[in-house]
Amino acid sequence: MTVAPPPAGIVHDDGSAEPAPDSPLSGRYDVALLDLDGVVYRGADPVPSAPEALVAVRHAGMRLAFVTNNASRTPEQIVAHLDQLGVTARPDEVVTSAQAAATLAAERLQPGGRVFVVGSDGLREALREVGLPLVDRYDVAPRPEMVVQGFSPDLTYEDLAQAALVVAAGAVWIATNVDATLPTARGLQPGNGALVAAVAAAAGRQPLVAGKPERALFDEAVRRSSGRRPLMVGDRLDTDIAGAVRAAMDSLLVLTGVSTVADLIRADAAARPTYLAADLSGLAADLRPLADYALLPVQRSTGWQAESWPGTVRLTRTASDRGDPLDGVRTLVVAAWAAADAGHPVTSVVVPAGQAQPLVALGVPPGLLQQQDEDDTRSSSQRGEAHAGH
Repeated sequence: MTVAPPPAGIVHDDGSAEPAPDSPLSGRYDVALLDLDGVVYRGADPVPSAPEALVAVRHAGMRLAFVTNNASRTPEQIVAHLDQLGVTARPDEVVTSAQAAATLAAERLQPGGRVFVVGSDGLREALREVGLPLVDRYDVAPRPEMVVQGFSPDLTYEDLAQAALVVAAGAVWIATNVDATLPTARGLQPGNGALVAAVAAAAGRQPLVAGKPERALFDEAVRRSSGRRPLMVGDRLDTDIAGAVRAAMDSLLVLTGVSTVADLIRADAAARPTYLAADLSGLAADLRPLADYALLPVQRSTGWQAESWPGTVRLTRTASDRGDPLDGVRTLVVAAWAAADAGHPVTSVVVPAGQAQPLVALGVPPGLLQQQDEDDTRSSSQRGEAHAGH
């Protein structure tokens, strides 16, 4: 068997190699931290092409960690769900907000202290794994020194009332996540964040949060996966990508879930991904960082070019036989970020007639686009340049 040589890149003093920047993402990063819902699956169904993409990047040598804010299911239950969808995983590849909360709790619980648990068996299992003593009532003696709260559909008013009493008495309070809603087949239902808000309103305090976008879950995932060059992969700017930014970690946004191109155009610096792809197949692609799309040579090589003036971006396809529409979106997004950072949020995007539909198909809002003939587009650009010069 012939073994391919490693990609040419930077070799560190300890002998470890940093892959060349023109290799696929699966070669640049040693582990992908994968959000689940909206990235790997949507409810009971896999995201199209996701199982095949994960097989391909595993074969290329990239490790996978499945990272979820869901604290109600155990890793074994999540693996069983993934197996039904055709995705192979091991329990030790699953990282939950319950595990991150357990690590936070173990670091903060005083010797001899006990934990009052509000949540599912999955949360209790994670807390027991780190050796924490658990109680199910607030009025035991001595009183619990900590409350750890996670979601369970079986929680009652009495559970929340007891939690509020312990928190109000000064106990350390940790929430697995503060997701306000929970997607279900019936629609959005109250999530753990809504239940945490009820306790906060009664106790007059806010919890320490373990799940995304807070850093604890990212640190837990890196520790459990032994990642040296981790890449966060998610579908939500406000949790997956914002959390990666807080953790100083590169990230890939996929357009198979919650956040849209419209959201990405409006994203502030605290929630901007390193890369953009349509789906998980992007892990096997040689993707450029989005920041590179501000460079004119990159724009020319991808077949799209952007010019800006206050409030407007002119986007053109520079070659008729090339120019992936997704590269057009990437070019537009980076131009819109630069405009917003300069104090001129983009309110219109001028494109030549006939070039709008591929962009709309990828999620660019139709109301943002203005189609013009080539001559009109060129005149608009000249007027914009003249305006910018004043």
